[in-house]
Amino acid sequence: MGARGTGGLGIGVAMLYMSVIVLIPLAAVFVKALSQSPESFWQSVTNSNVLRALAITLGAAVLVAVIGAVMGTVVAWVLVRDSFPGKRIINALIDLPFALPTIVAGLTLLALYGPDSPFGIHIAYTRGVVVVALLFITLPFVVRSVQPVLLEVDRQVEEAAASLGASGGVTFRRIILPSLRPAILSGAALAFARCVGEIGSLVLIVGKVQIASIVIFADIESDAPQAAASLSLVLIVLSLIVLVAIRRLGGRVAH
Repeated sequence: MGARGTGGLGIGVAMLYMSVIVLIPLAAVFVKALSQSPESFWQSVTNSNVLRALAITLGAAVLVAVIGAVMGTVVAWVLVRDSFPGKRIINALIDLPFALPTIVAGLTLLALYGPDSPFGIHIAYTRGVVVVALLFITLPFVVRSVQPVLLEVDRQVEEAAASLGASGGVTFRRIILPSLRPAILSGAALAFARCVGEIGSLVLIVGKVQIASIVIFADIESDAPQAAASLSLVLIVLSLIVLVAIRRLGGRVAH
């Protein structure tokens, strides 16, 4: 009975916290977006600027999630399996995008790849710099998802496969990758969701490139809160669908 009581109290506190922090604000966005007529809502989310911004945002998010899944796994592998000078420093730097204000990332990228680039690379105000900025802020997701799983992989199974003549590539593909795949998918899903809503690292460097978060910001500045809420609702639904789909896929893979 004591355990049940404690469990009920814990569930109540957790749900209260979730409601205040997540559910009520999301409900407010839904109410604001749906308080207009269906025709106004449809027009808000299907005009040419919004569709262009959605295409760029979702395309960049998918590309960043794919690149992050591959390179994040490589970085996690190096940090877990290899020893080299400065490893602890590199391991600490992985979390820097979490701690660093994203506007600082945008300012740094503008200095590196803007008109006065010391490397002669000018990609500011293009779609390419959007991908670079998003790769920076989403670096930790896959790395930190894969690292603990990689630490728990049984090395004896790998040694047994090697003793039976399996190459390194075959061992990784047939033994290690199936264990890592759910963590990779989970990290990629988080990276995708972060990309969809990112604005801080992009506001200084996108120029005239339209992305969804900038369009929402512009709608608020133009005193069009319902249009901003409409696009926000679309992003919430799309992100939720992707997150649920990837989590279910990861569960099936793990099973």
